[in-house]
Amino acid sequence: MNLNVIYGAIFIFSAIKWGDWKNWKSYYPTFLFLMVGDLVYQFLFYKHSMWEYVPVGSDKSWAKHTHIAFLIMLIKYPATISMFLGNMPKAAWKKLVFILFWTLLYTINEFTDLKLGVIVHKNGWNLGWSAFFSFVMFIVLDVHYKKPLLAWILSAIFATFLWNVFKIPQSILK
Repeated sequence: MNLNVIYGAIFIFSAIKWGDWKNWKSYYPTFLFLMVGDLVYQFLFYKHSMWEYVPVGSDKSWAKHTHIAFLIMLIKYPATISMFLGNMPKAAWKKLVFILFWTLLYTINEFTDLKLGVIVHKNGWNLGWSAFFSFVMFIVLDVHYKKPLLAWILSAIFATFLWNVFKIPQSILK
């Protein structure tokens, strides 16, 4: 079973059905923001990962953590951004419900990955932290779409918070 192909197909077909591709240019900066955030994580935490993708089935013949991470950035993130921003409600309470829906969706995806052995948590990370991270991430993505500078500031604050909570040693940096 090539699980990454299956996941990729699910996100592509979902994005085709529910994504807002007419306005992709307006979402593009937010997609890049999400991708840059993941790339920074991959770079900074190379020696101290909080999670790691593990190839299973036929993925073992070609994939490593880095391949899977890039596939997520190139397929899952644009699909997510197109569906998330393209369908964001205007009313505050509906927006909160929508963000909670996406948080639940990402958490269920990760729970499934944990059960299938596709991802492992490390260094104190767990599914609860992933759910919290997803909730904050979706809030910040919505903020970024309207106020990019504020989103960068919020991201720096949240990253510093996580760095301190998990007592990340400075020695992991070059």
